[in-house]
Amino acid sequence: MYWLIGSLIIILMMGVLAVADDVVLPADLSLLDIVGTSNMSLALIIFATILLVSAQFNIPSIDRHNVNKNTSNSIYRHTKLPFRLIRYLVLALLAAALVIGSALQALVTHQQAETTEITLPMRVQALVRAEGLSDSVYDAATDSGYRQVAVITNIAPLVAELTPQELATKTSNYLKVDRNSLSSSYDVNSNEVSLKVSEHRILLNAYPRKSANDSQFAALNDLQPGDEIFMSLALAPLATSEQAVNNPTGFDSYRWLRGRHIDGVANILAVSPTLVNNNEINDGKYSKQSLDSDSYLQRFRTRIDQGRWRLRQHFYQDWSAQTTAEQQAKAVTLSLLTGDRSLINRDTKDLYQLAGISHLLAISGTHVLFLAIVLAGIVVLLFDRNCSAIYRRIPRWQVRWWVMIGAAFIYALFTGFDVPAARTAWMLLAIGFVRLTLFPISTMHVLLALAVLMAWHDPYVLWQAGYWLSFIAVALLLKYDDTSYEHQTTATTLYDDKQRTRISNALSSHVWQVFKRVFKLQFWLFLTLLPVTLLLFGKASLWGLFINLFAIGLFGWVIVPLNLLAGLCYLLVPSIADILWVIISTIVGHLHDLMSWLTSLPALSDAWLYTPVNIAILSMALLSALPWLLPRGLLSRWLTLPPLTLLMMTVYANQQSFVTIPTLYILPTGDSYITAALLQYPTVNEDSTNWLFLADHRPVSTRTMPSSLTADKLATNLEQQLGSLSVDKLESIVIQSSSDGLTDTLIPDDKNTANTKNSDLLPMTVAQLNDRLPISQYWQAGRSDRWSTFQQAYKTIRQSEDTPTISAQRCEQGKIWESANDEFSVQAITGWTEIGDTSVWDCTIALDTNLPIRVLRYNAADPLKSLPANSPVSPQTQIATSQLTSKQSASSQSRLILNADTHQRVWQMWSLLCSADMLNDDMLFKNRRWLGHSASQITADVINYQGIDEVITYDSNPLEVALSLNNIDSIPNVETTNPPK
Repeated sequence: MYWLIGSLIIILMMGVLAVADDVVLPADLSLLDIVGTSNMSLALIIFATILLVSAQFNIPSIDRHNVNKNTSNSIYRHTKLPFRLIRYLVLALLAAALVIGSALQALVTHQQAETTEITLPMRVQALVRAEGLSDSVYDAATDSGYRQVAVITNIAPLVAELTPQELATKTSNYLKVDRNSLSSSYDVNSNEVSLKVSEHRILLNAYPRKSANDSQFAALNDLQPGDEIFMSLALAPLATSEQAVNNPTGFDSYRWLRGRHIDGVANILAVSPTLVNNNEINDGKYSKQSLDSDSYLQRFRTRIDQGRWRLRQHFYQDWSAQTTAEQQAKAVTLSLLTGDRSLINRDTKDLYQLAGISHLLAISGTHVLFLAIVLAGIVVLLFDRNCSAIYRRIPRWQVRWWVMIGAAFIYALFTGFDVPAARTAWMLLAIGFVRLTLFPISTMHVLLALAVLMAWHDPYVLWQAGYWLSFIAVALLLKYDDTSYEHQTTATTLYDDKQRTRISNALSSHVWQVFKRVFKLQFWLFLTLLPVTLLLFGKASLWGLFINLFAIGLFGWVIVPLNLLAGLCYLLVPSIADILWVIISTIVGHLHDLMSWLTSLPALSDAWLYTPVNIAILSMALLSALPWLLPRGLLSRWLTLPPLTLLMMTVYANQQSFVTIPTLYILPTGDSYITAALLQYPTVNEDSTNWLFLADHRPVSTRTMPSSLTADKLATNLEQQLGSLSVDKLESIVIQSSSDGLTDTLIPDDKNTANTKNSDLLPMTVAQLNDRLPISQYWQAGRSDRWSTFQQAYKTIRQSEDTPTISAQRCEQGKIWESANDEFSVQAITGWTEIGDTSVWDCTIALDTNLPIRVLRYNAADPLKSLPANSPVSPQTQIATSQLTSKQSASSQSRLILNADTHQRVWQMWSLLCSADMLNDDMLFKNRRWLGHSASQITADVINYQGIDEVITYDSNPLEVALSLNNIDSIPNVETTNPPK
């Protein structure tokens, strides 16, 4: 019953949070006015305590030695039955109250979050208070932006752009008047600023911009936790979880931000050069007023965060004068000490993820427990030598326990009090309390109770991956320790006998036994956590099974102890701490070199495991592991075979479902103008033929913002998406947009088509993908004479001569590729590189197939639930399209056109040279679809002449020229229509 009720509570709270966004409560029903979150948490704890006490209550037996046997049996039965029924009824009511109350707690928490959330974008000026450490630092040299959780108050509409000097004047005026009177003068419910409350917790962002004044943004790194400063901000609401479908990585930013209780995001427009709580300006008057308004716990937390900030500044000294390797070694050292990962760049994070040890960058329970054990041992040793008389009043274990609790909570606060550190501190407190009261509660029950209590205190913690991984990993470790204790005792006895007989082999036998136990434990944790990891992150690194074997020992017994010792020395003798940190950084740097070498081995390049995991697969995996998790003998281990077989069949069916039907996946890239599409076409000889199409749809005739994507980021996202779709090799990559960097000579153009598209983003992405995946062909629009030079430059940048070489073929009009069995072909219908005009080089592709190709929008969170890409046109057009498609479905031939034009000259050239070819193709392809961008320069005449049945856009915005196709009569017959001039 204990595990059943605890599981129901957590599952029901997760379900309430999942559907709460779609549930609209009546306006007159405010759960916040009826119950509060703190009151509800207290009530749930009281109900849980009563339930636990009632479950331990037993009906006392009757003394039957002094009465007649028959009479005693009758009295015993009639006496016990009513009490048993009443007891079961009370337990059922308390359990139902707990479950329903937990769901109500989740709903109240969600309603409270809705009352403070930002719902509309707006520009405001506000007083910003930094809360905790920033997530990253501002560095224009490395394009690193600034991110900081902050609380904004005194919000006023921004009617005009403010300069830093104007914000400084506003700060001076603010300090001269009373704070309460000033804050009341702003009407936050005005038409200009539509906010429900006057205080919001937001995530500040500042990105490097060439046009902005970098000096004021660089000063953001000097903001300490608790500092208050005026800023002008561009507020925006949180992205909904539905937008995770269009996220290239599937990362649900909405849930991540909600888990941190953030009401909205804001881009910083301008920053005042003067702090509000600057002691040099107001002689500390406002600082004291601000501190008095906070609780003692908040002030204590702010002081700790300021200490963490000063330690970061100590590591950040002379940062630009160091190499990247030295910087990242120091950044990882700081992260292992305080959990501050703001100095770690993207490459280092990717390296740890690929190695499967990214969990070591966070402050885990091991860090907290190790420090608590060391400090407790030191204190007990001092008491043993100097004041052992204290043990007459307090047992030794209690002295150790109190020291461990104090050290655990202080260090957990110093590292941000994240879920793993908080879980360790609370578990130490709970286990000690159980031992102190002699309650018959096991450690597993304490762990489950703690998980439920943390969910009651903050239901949004259920959306944090660290919550699940932390508690599940500890539960598995406890279970592994229980099951291996007997085997460990036997092995120790055998080892002792062997040591008496063969002393010379004692050390080798001991080392082998330790390695065997460590590998068995690591293998156990990897397999049991694999379904959860795939469910939370969509991928898992196979390197983690091997690198963790030495990385955990290196971090746990060398790096972390030295780092904690250096942290203690920093409080007393900073010079000694600097020497220790130099040693630690050197070790970490060599470890990075070793991991880079291991993960770059060509034979071991396939390190990622991509398998779509849902609740059904997770349930089958749990049923497979259940006989091994329960005590030995309770369930037969052979019962693992049925769910394990079903699990393997389901996973195999999911993998094969990607290649059974011809499918074109529209892959999200993070840039509305940069598009990627993957074609998976099953063939007879092979499993499938995979083609990747890339294009940049920025019109050259109009000015648009350049892309913020980088080749590293785009290649990494594409690699993950291809892996999740079971694509391990590509037949070809086709870049449909020409690149100026690959032309033999830059061709001058007129002022209307100036060379604004001069980025080598897509070719560089191909070079990186070629380094990671086998690619047979590479088609490049435009002239690619300098591709070999470009590829050699890429090898020089990567400092690797092992990168495979691939030749570039021009994607130009008339180029055709056909499959071996003539099931489908790829044909270029535009692109004229012999003409000295880059505006006609873009390559439009026609996919001619025997089977119709379904077009899906890739869902990174769950690829199996990718939805069809519907035509973004009017309802009349959709009806006409569906009618026309149903009439022409009898033909097995279909054509899908992938358009990539950036200038109207492309289709003007096609109308002059290639429009007559459509007459011969009319009888072959009755089902014609067009997939392009809403910014396309194609004309309605060309669409009509090609006989397009359906128009689909990459960005889901309607194509304006296609809106005229509002009925079936508007689609002319190609045979009776004259070619456009």
